[in-house]
Amino acid sequence: MERAAIAAEFRAIQDSICADLEALDGKARFRDDPWTRADGGGGLSRPIAGGALIEKGGVNFSEVHGPLSPAAAKALKVDAEAFYATGVSIVLHAHNPWVPTIHMNIRYFEASNDNGQPTTDNRSWFGGGIDLTPVYVDPSSAKRFHHGLKDVCERWDARYYPDYKRWADDYFFLPHREETRGVGGIFYDRVAPTAEKSVEHIFGFTCAVGRAFASLYAGAASPMRDKSFTQRERDWQLIRRGRYVEFNLVHDRGTRFGLETGGRTESILMSLPADARWAYDHRPEAGSPEAETLTWLRKGVEWV
Repeated sequence: MERAAIAAEFRAIQDSICADLEALDGKARFRDDPWTRADGGGGLSRPIAGGALIEKGGVNFSEVHGPLSPAAAKALKVDAEAFYATGVSIVLHAHNPWVPTIHMNIRYFEASNDNGQPTTDNRSWFGGGIDLTPVYVDPSSAKRFHHGLKDVCERWDARYYPDYKRWADDYFFLPHREETRGVGGIFYDRVAPTAEKSVEHIFGFTCAVGRAFASLYAGAASPMRDKSFTQRERDWQLIRRGRYVEFNLVHDRGTRFGLETGGRTESILMSLPADARWAYDHRPEAGSPEAETLTWLRKGVEWV
């Protein structure tokens, strides 16, 4: 499958998601911020802020290529001197603490040697996923979100949801906190074509994940967007956002890859919230809604 066709479909998915999110927010509009990369390629970042629903976020498209540093090649476990990568990445932070943060990424990667020809080892693959990070975990909302993901997955392969849900539990995990980032979702990486699964199949599934994003977010955000909140709940939101920052800066592979390959810093760090907080040794009061939320932040919760 041609790179150009993959990138074109990813651009169309970015356009569709932005239109849907503007309609959902009802106030804010995305700003177009095109950029180019000195070593090759570029992208279109679309930040959004100050909406009726969305406090800060963005929907980014990138298509980049160029030299692959030895450190990046080692991290990716490929014997390659150059790369090509394209994808769409989204993070949305809402004003209201009752509305969860959400993340999505779909991507295609190709390793090549110095003359631009694909390498023989793991030369190309797809990855992606969606995960939900509530400030306050509402089990009914988490179940609805996971049922939606399961429906998407089962249209392609019955094993995708259980396998990729488990992968998300393991990936979106802060080992230094012994807690998951949120209620998980699905995550997959380095999925390459095989005799059983064609490149068209994997690409089709990846695009289906992308096109499911807007409705999944609407399902999680709409019931809670007008719920009143107190300063205590806002304070807890800021503390939970601190955890989100920790994950993205310490553990997130996409952040590390982007920074190690000379990516655009503004676009890479778009995922960070406008405000966050770190309180020394903060411990919620026993029996409080905040303490209850922490009991859900563990691997292996079967939402479906």
